[in-house]
Amino acid sequence: MLSLIKNSSMLRCPSILARTLNVLSTQQQCTKVTLPDLPYDYNALEPVISTEIMQLHHSKHHQAYVNNLNVALEKMEEAKSKNDVKTIIELEPALRFNGGGHINHSIFWHNLAPVGKSGEPKGELLQAINSCFGSLDDMKARVSQLAIGVQGSGWAWLGRCPKSGQLRAVACPNQDPLEATTGLVPLFGIDVWEHAYYLQYKNVRPDYVNAIWKVANWNDIEQRFMAAKPK
Repeated sequence: MLSLIKNSSMLRCPSILARTLNVLSTQQQCTKVTLPDLPYDYNALEPVISTEIMQLHHSKHHQAYVNNLNVALEKMEEAKSKNDVKTIIELEPALRFNGGGHINHSIFWHNLAPVGKSGEPKGELLQAINSCFGSLDDMKARVSQLAIGVQGSGWAWLGRCPKSGQLRAVACPNQDPLEATTGLVPLFGIDVWEHAYYLQYKNVRPDYVNAIWKVANWNDIEQRFMAAKPK
């Protein structure tokens, strides 16, 4: 099924879809997309993120993106085999939405770690943050501002330009994946879909956004930062 991803340029898809498929191909080496295991227990992020939210978010919401993505990929492969360009184009929204949802959440789980086990920004990462934003607090404030300001549903990201090495804070609507839509490599994302926080924080999104930094996994963020070094 995912063979079509590796040949996405053959589909004459819009560039965002092609990039989304290419990102998926680097993450998935099997015939179907599967739900990744969490690197911790559902209760590990308490009290910042409740057990109930983690269970629903991972096993229900992320699983739904996986299921719907597999359906769309199967239809895409069939359409591709028939040179059915009309169907290929019609499938673009489902692939973009569900593929983006899978990509975003697969990063998000590893972006988080239990309180006290998440490390601290240091070395080249901290230098880059200070250089691009002024200070760690300024970076957090900028990403948080974008997250709180998302209208409806979406994500706020800290990303790195693979060409210049510079860091940027960007918001993406819905499930649009950062790398496919901006070219930036995602380092840390904040999910501001209501399913990520409403059961615990109700309609007070700022409280959730400000709290999530307590479980930011700086070890994971640093690894992503180093992997995104300009070639």
